[in-house]
Amino acid sequence: MVQRFVMAIDQGTTSTRCILFDHNARLVSVAQREHRQHHPRPGWVEQDAVEIWRNVDRIMPQALRDAGISADQVAALGITNQRETAVVWDRHTGVPVGRAITWEDIRTESLIAELEARPGIDQVRDRCGLPLATYFSAPKLKWLLDNVSGLRDRAERGDVLFGTMDSWLIWNLTGGVHGGLHVTDVTNASRTMLMNLSTQKWDPELLAFFDIPQQMLPEIRPSTEIRGRTVRVVPGIEIAAALGDQQAALFGQTCFAKGDTKCTYGTGSFLLMNTGNTLVRSQHGLLTTIGYQLGGEPATYALEGSIAVTGSLVQWFRDNLGLIHTAPEIETLARTVKDNGGCYIVPAFSGLFAPHWLPRARGLVVGLTSYITKGHLARAALEATAWQTREVVDAMNADLGVPAQRLRVDGGMTADHLLMQFIADVLDVPVMRPLVAETVSLGAAYAAGLAVGYWPDLEGLRRNWHLAARWTPQMDPAHRDEEYANWKRAVELTFAWAKSGRKTN
Repeated sequence: MVQRFVMAIDQGTTSTRCILFDHNARLVSVAQREHRQHHPRPGWVEQDAVEIWRNVDRIMPQALRDAGISADQVAALGITNQRETAVVWDRHTGVPVGRAITWEDIRTESLIAELEARPGIDQVRDRCGLPLATYFSAPKLKWLLDNVSGLRDRAERGDVLFGTMDSWLIWNLTGGVHGGLHVTDVTNASRTMLMNLSTQKWDPELLAFFDIPQQMLPEIRPSTEIRGRTVRVVPGIEIAAALGDQQAALFGQTCFAKGDTKCTYGTGSFLLMNTGNTLVRSQHGLLTTIGYQLGGEPATYALEGSIAVTGSLVQWFRDNLGLIHTAPEIETLARTVKDNGGCYIVPAFSGLFAPHWLPRARGLVVGLTSYITKGHLARAALEATAWQTREVVDAMNADLGVPAQRLRVDGGMTADHLLMQFIADVLDVPVMRPLVAETVSLGAAYAAGLAVGYWPDLEGLRRNWHLAARWTPQMDPAHRDEEYANWKRAVELTFAWAKSGRKTN
């Protein structure tokens, strides 16, 4: 019998990967290519969608070659992607109207202020579950329509299409200008501010509020559903699933039960809790979002705490400050000191996300004295990720009235044992990392495999989850409380900067 595999395309913030998994969820091969980040102005972050598509064109065949298999051995393809990043392209030529505006971009800061004063603002969050923020897709799309000459007319004529990266890749893979499918899934749609969380459809009131022509939007489909076959790159593979990257990680971590919680530590960090079929509206600064939808079943909801800067703070240490040469060196540097020396870093490079949602906040370092060394700064940088996680978990506990019992973690930063121990210490709960580290890609593969019967059910996927590492709390409670109070005082200093009204563009 010919062995079959499931393919995942993981289109991330800094690179795109194609991974093949076998029936036991073992990684068979991986091909990866990075893409450029463009910063044409302060606060602007862009990507070339054509460059990303060309990378997919290269890595899909490479993954097959490296595994020594043919396309007919691929049972299904699942796609996962950086969320909120907005792409607009011409449906007749396939050419983007400009670079994609990424989720980190804050050019819409002044637009957000204008929208906050509009009638109907109180209904926006009730309908989409999201606060009005630069983070999400709708303000980016409105900015493009308002600032790119002739674009609104083209959109109203139906000549241009909008999508997040999943839509862009699926459209290209299924034919592009020659009949490509213009679709998205509920998880990505739930990040645009244009989908009604209750109906899982584009909301007329939200479209009117943001002044978005519906004809440019993709069709919303469940996360696991046969979407068609690839006709480009590697023809004949069934595209069976799509999920936003953090929902894919929730799925890959097999957080299928209400209350299951995971946090992915990457460029930013994203903590999601499965709330089942219950739509929980946060009162403490979290996002209500779709976790996933399996075929025709009711949607599974989630609460999310989004942290803008975690891994990118380590990159800043490396690339901008030159204090380390490689990202893993930050743990070694941090271990040269026993504590942070009274120094705290609040990395509000793109404002503060959950639970504060202050786009005008900016990063700061406090507690500097002549005693502080680069080791103390490195430790403070790692601790910033842990304290931001604590803020999100506190908000989640307050919303649900039930404290979290454990946290499943994934992402590149989980290789840092000092950081993982500190997270367990400040949360006062066990932190657990699975054997398969590629949970985002694995979640996309799981969803696609379920759609075509490669894996029979969720219980079978649970049995594939195996513990690789576990960290348990060790910090003295009084010390934890003192350090958390210091962190919160540091965060409050960014509030004053936010209120000053200073802008970066």
